Order: sequence, then structure tokens, then C-alpha cells
Amino acid sequence: MSLWIKICANTSLEDARFAVDAGADAVGFVFAPSPRRVTAAQVAAIAPLLPDTIEKIGVFVNATLDEIEAAVRQSGLTGVQLHSNVGADIPARLRERLGPALHILRVVHFGPEAAEQAAFLAQDVHIDSLLVDSRTAKAVGGTGLTFDWTEARRTIFSKTAKVRFVAAGGLNPANVAEAIETLRPWGVDVASGVEAAPGRKDPAKVHSFIANARAAVNSCEIQG
Repeated sequence: MSLWIKICANTSLEDARFAVDAGADAVGFVFAPSPRRVTAAQVAAIAPLLPDTIEKIGVFVNATLDEIEAAVRQSGLTGVQLHSNVGADIPARLRERLGPALHILRVVHFGPEAAEQAAFLAQDVHIDSLLVDSRTAKAVGGTGLTFDWTEARRTIFSKTAKVRFVAAGGLNPANVAEAIETLRPWGVDVASGVEAAPGRKDPAKVHSFIANARAAVNSCEIQG
């Protein structure tokens, strides 16, 4: 199996470039309240200096359609990650305004209703991937907390096999292999797990995360 890897919550060109050089498929930028928040102007100064082959994903929480569209156009984003109370019609309207190439990820927070929500969202032809994350009472992402991977595999990941699932939430270089071996996701996403401080990446952690994730995929292929 192949694996899509996103290094999220970048705040500088240096960090984004290192993620690319280390082998990431995508870099993420947070447009929501967070210690890692960036502006469209900041991302607009970074994105054009990254390879065209790298996905640039904007993370939005409770944003309006117009806010998302404006950020995508100004920043040169190639995808969006939609959290929380985003209207059910937003993916379709984004597709209409921004075209078929936009990668639209919808976030599902692990919990009692996650399986039902994932099954519902999987029916939306405008959603390309479902990102399963953990959350706290105060944060919808970047929590540094894992969820129950075994339960998630049983109730979510194996129930809708055709969906491109991205695993997130508390991943780091030490546990990403176990997450991949348990969940067998289409992709993985990390933010705080590869940081030296909020908003600043640790190059050694980024390199190790990507190397360990790729190695885990090879191990899964050998095991079948």
C-alpha cells in the first residue's frame, strides 16, 4: 500500500521546505485560532516557493464558504481540511467554485458518534478524504492525544473500506508505525508530534516520523 503523509501546522518556509525534503506528500497551514495560526498573506509568501507536486492544505474551523474560498485563492492552497460545524453543503459549493482538483478533507472526531458520521460523510461525492482525529473540550485538533486505534479500526476504518481515511491525533515518530499497522489508513497527519515548540518544527522528529511511517507501510506489505 502507498501512504499519504501530511506535516501540518507549518508557520515558516523553512519548516515547510524541510517537510518536503524529508518526503512529505503535503504540508498543512492552520487558519483557525491556535498557537500555530497563520494568515493567508503568510501562506501566500510560502506556497509558491514549494514544489508544484506538494499539496498545500489549509485547515479551517467553523469558517464560512467565502472565508475558505478567499484563503484558498490568496494562499495558493490545493486542498482544505474542514473541522467542526461546517455546513453539509460546503464541500459541494467549494467544488463548484474552486474546481475538481481541490483536495477536500472532512474531519471526524473519534467518539460514540464517529462511525455513524463517517458513514454519512462517505456518501458525499465531493469529499475526497476523511481525517479521523482526537479532540478535547477546548481543541478540535493539534491535541497531542491519541484515540483508541483498535476500536477505531473495528468501528470506522474497516466499515467503509472504499473511503480514503487519514489517521491523526497524537501521532509522533515513536507511535506512527503502530498506528499504521493497526488502522491501515490511506494517510497520516501530524502537527504537534514533530514540533520543538508550538508552531516550530523539529527537523529530526519530522525526518523520523516520515521514515518510520514509510517503513511501517513496507512491513505491512510484507505481512500482507
